[in-house]
Amino acid sequence: MNVALIGLAFFSMLALMLVGMPIAVSMAAVGIIGGIAAYGVPFMDSIAPVVWGVQNESLLTSVPLFVLLGELLLRSGIADRMYIALSAWLGRLPGGLLHTNIGSCALFAATSGSSVATAATVGTVALPSLQKRGYPMRASLGSLAAGGTLGILIPPSVNMIVYGSLTNNSIGKLFIAGIIPGLLLTLCFMLWIAVSSLASGKVMREPKVPLADRLRSLVHLIPPAVVFGIVMGSLYFGIATAAESAALGVIAALGFVWQSGKLNRELLRNCFVSTARVSGMILLIVAAAFILNLTVSLTGVAEAMTKWVAGLGLSATGLILALIVFYLILGMFMDVLSMQVATIPITYPIATAIGVDPIWFGIFIVLMCELGLITPPVGMNLFVVHGIRPDKGGIEDAIYGALPYAVIMILFTLLLMAVPQLVTWLPAHM
Repeated sequence: MNVALIGLAFFSMLALMLVGMPIAVSMAAVGIIGGIAAYGVPFMDSIAPVVWGVQNESLLTSVPLFVLLGELLLRSGIADRMYIALSAWLGRLPGGLLHTNIGSCALFAATSGSSVATAATVGTVALPSLQKRGYPMRASLGSLAAGGTLGILIPPSVNMIVYGSLTNNSIGKLFIAGIIPGLLLTLCFMLWIAVSSLASGKVMREPKVPLADRLRSLVHLIPPAVVFGIVMGSLYFGIATAAESAALGVIAALGFVWQSGKLNRELLRNCFVSTARVSGMILLIVAAAFILNLTVSLTGVAEAMTKWVAGLGLSATGLILALIVFYLILGMFMDVLSMQVATIPITYPIATAIGVDPIWFGIFIVLMCELGLITPPVGMNLFVVHGIRPDKGGIEDAIYGALPYAVIMILFTLLLMAVPQLVTWLPAHM
């Protein structure tokens, strides 16, 4: 009965989203209607303390701070100079500027918690140069869409904060756990670019830049590197909490913006307005998720699902393989944040009940969210890079260009299953 109820609730929520209902409203509506159906109108009395508690959660303070951090680096021109510097170092590799796309996305991801912001920022800088130099548009869009997904795997990551908030896990450990997988996935993407470029018979390379010029360009990589070092260093050594490390990162970013001569009232206004919009959307969705979680908890649905799955006799490996298929299908129809908050309350207790490490599972969830960002028809990064392409061609170029990277992500997930220490080793040494 409980399994049937959760299925009905989930598909009702999905239907509301598909007809255009805001994500937060859809989740809250299903949670409230389900709670009233189970407990009557008195259920409403329990909602206010939940919402109040969520909005007063100090952990979520880090969300607007990390969003603001990315906005400052984006609007100050630091990202543009970073791309030029990396192109001087990576442009000679087989694939040329496609490597710069991945490298810039990875470096910008280290200061921004958003995949969409990463894809949009690097894409805006890169696509005009790529088109001018004759790079295939399909390969260009695919590398940018896939590279943008690194924004939620390489810390800091808003999606990791949401996962930690929903599951009561350490944000610091989640951030640290994402470093090695993030770097390895970046290398996997670059390896694919090199191999596919060599196999195509038409190897794209950039002209060689003198060593002196390359060394001078390194100065443009200092701001993102310093911000990343401050944020992750303060977390790793236990100097600051997630919110405090985000605040330190914002202060460092403001210093670099001031040094660049771009710090003015208009820039700050644009950064604050954009941060308020993004953060408001995220926090409303999180509050709605907690309302839905309250209904799920009180009705015993999560416990029933855990017992049901346990009764199937699935091993941890079998469950994760099933979840890969589940999230692959789900990512075709739901955006990343709604996919997280709708499924984690159900899948997390099931996974941990059969022995899956909660930090490892957090990285797995983030990888599945990355996959959802580049799977049609709702892959957000596909629409982002398509929207900023100069020639205004069809979106099928972005879809087919990103397809090899989706396969790489699935294979990479299987690697993490085989060698879980790639995720768990670093946080265990915090």
